[in-house]
Amino acid sequence: MSAPSQWPLPENGIRFLTPTFMRNKLARHPLTRECYPTAMGFYPSADLHRMQRLRHDDNLLIYCVEGQGHATAGNWHGLIGPGQVLLLPQGVAHAYEADGADPWTIYWVHFQGSSTAVFNQYLGDREGVPPVTQTGISPQLVAHFRGLMAVHRTGYNTRAFINAANQLRHLLTHIALEIRQARANNSESFHLEEVQSLMLEHIGQPLNLDTLAAAAKLSKFHFSNKYKALTGYSPMKHFLNMKMEHACHLLDTSQLSIKGVAAALGYDDQLYFSRQFSKTVGMSPRTYRRSVRS
Repeated sequence: MSAPSQWPLPENGIRFLTPTFMRNKLARHPLTRECYPTAMGFYPSADLHRMQRLRHDDNLLIYCVEGQGHATAGNWHGLIGPGQVLLLPQGVAHAYEADGADPWTIYWVHFQGSSTAVFNQYLGDREGVPPVTQTGISPQLVAHFRGLMAVHRTGYNTRAFINAANQLRHLLTHIALEIRQARANNSESFHLEEVQSLMLEHIGQPLNLDTLAAAAKLSKFHFSNKYKALTGYSPMKHFLNMKMEHACHLLDTSQLSIKGVAAALGYDDQLYFSRQFSKTVGMSPRTYRRSVRS
């Protein structure tokens, strides 16, 4: 395990190392062996904080919420500011330090496990990609870090560490959500939320790609490519998914017939609606209604 820095810890700071016997348990347990924390902490206004590792035995994630710092990882060098995440995968030599004039405030966690490379890739770790990504200042992320660090006052309780390992998984996947949302909000091409609001406004009507692309002031080709890059779906596939989500809601909460639900979503052909529903949800509308009401 890569030891954290020996930065002098203030009263409101946190630095906690998972003991060796607990790391061994977590590395073997089926609920934690894929990803578990080995150290974690909170450094407020970390003046003179610095670290250099030529050998890095685990993975490290740093979330900056105030101030700024400087980091080097491999051939990359850059600035880390508020709302940015620095991911340093296992094996990557690196160095980082708080800015002398405006030292950063950071949450951080070291982690190991058999699937950490998969989590790193999910966060965007690729060869040639800078290790810093934008999430913005997220109260939810701060709450996740705080929840994770609550394990440091449990008397090395095994179940508490199992819970912490799964909180870590949740933290990493939530960061991935925040990264995608930040990219959508910062897109220079169009505002994703405005386009999706238009979709929801027309949830009961037909809506074509021409209309969506025109709303985004882009060609259909560029709009489709950018939309899929931000969401993982083509625009029309995502609109279909939204319709089927609403269909599930109507089937569960209303007394509308299947034909009535289809009509409420803009489908004149009940059979076509049922085929689309089955293809998306995995069962027919009638079977879905029975399953949620049984």
